[in-house]
Amino acid sequence: MASLQNAKNESHIPAELLIARVMQIHASISKLESLKPSKQVNSLFTHLVKLCTPPSSIDIKTLPQEVQEMRESLIVLCGRAEGLLELEFATFFAKTPQPLNNLNLFPYYGNYVKLANLEYRILDENGVVQPKKVAFVGSGPMPLTSIVMAKNHLKSTHFDNFDIDEAANDVARQIVSSDIEFEKRMKFVTCDIMQVKEKLGEYDCIFLAALVGMSKEDKVKIIMHIRKYMKDGGVLLVRSAKGARAFLYPVVEKHDLLDFELLSVFHPTNEVINSVVLVRKPLF
Repeated sequence: MASLQNAKNESHIPAELLIARVMQIHASISKLESLKPSKQVNSLFTHLVKLCTPPSSIDIKTLPQEVQEMRESLIVLCGRAEGLLELEFATFFAKTPQPLNNLNLFPYYGNYVKLANLEYRILDENGVVQPKKVAFVGSGPMPLTSIVMAKNHLKSTHFDNFDIDEAANDVARQIVSSDIEFEKRMKFVTCDIMQVKEKLGEYDCIFLAALVGMSKEDKVKIIMHIRKYMKDGGVLLVRSAKGARAFLYPVVEKHDLLDFELLSVFHPTNEVINSVVLVRKPLF
């Protein structure tokens, strides 16, 4: 997701100091009674993103075990906070007369637009032009990537949005139901993607959200499951992170994508935090 992606960068600081500050923020976040949006929650996460966004030479794999464990915990906390922030805004939008016209009021809407523009360009450059059917895995209560893609780029594509949380899907349905024609191209499915099998073969392109599979082991299991059942020649777009941004999101590396054809890897250096990895399942 792109929800944590709007803070201005801090100037470059040494890796050791950056890690120490991240650990301090993690300690403060861990003590919070709730991760629902509040002045304190917003302040801590904004500071965290400011620290982690600038390009960094930090290699997560080389960090001490203590830091590795802190990072794993921090990613889970970021995921929870991001989900609660989106749910609060999505619930508000769902109660308005024209939710789709109000999405730009979400604080990080502009970041989703930039990320969608980037991902569309990468798809287009690799021959994925107006796919008939797309799956988005981990769409959440406010499926902004699917909405922005459907409105601005893939204007005839059908989107199936998968999420494990029925409450998130209920709110998402309310948002898109305000536009009858748009609603026809947007479906919401509540399930664990690991339980979806043959249906994955229907899609020309599958998006995997950054926070689906927060641990390395879970992420790789999900990627391999999708590969097994997706169509030959279909593409999978995976979101990753590089440098200090890996304190916010899981990292997907080339060796995690066995038996795929690697088409593109792009690491943004602006306020778009997620790296974009595009792979294709070979035809044979």
